Amino acid sequence: MSILSRRKFLNFSLISSLGSLAAVIFYPIIRFLMPPKTPQAAQTEVVAAKVGELQLDSGKIFKFGNEPGILILQEDGTYKAFTAICTHLGCIVQYRADLNIIWCGCHNGKYDLFGKVISGPPPLPLTEYNVTVINDNIVVSKKA
Repeated sequence: MSILSRRKFLNFSLISSLGSLAAVIFYPIIRFLMPPKTPQAAQTEVVAAKVGELQLDSGKIFKFGNEPGILILQEDGTYKAFTAICTHLGCIVQYRADLNIIWCGCHNGKYDLFGKVISGPPPLPLTEYNVTVINDNIVVSKKA
């Protein structure tokens, strides 16, 4: 059985102390830099607009819980709603009436009016929402 020499004991103590000091200093800094994990709101439907608020062949960004959504009034008078977050890098998409598409300006991602990717780097389609008109309210809800 070997006994720890005084030099090894002091080296071990010094390294342990420095490691503990580094952890005490850097842990709060790292926790400060990381965003807190907030639970997603359990919101399943929202009033996105009032009837008559949108012009034909136009779109509007609305809040759906913590995320933006996009509501589109098509030329035929029907409403479509999708998440407004591009599936590529999370940029906000917009409706382009001149091209009749949903467009992401970050990297020229293009989606059709069913949320499917037409071109560009987005890997996945947009999530589509249900749209119903109740009285004068346009209500958008998540699909079951």
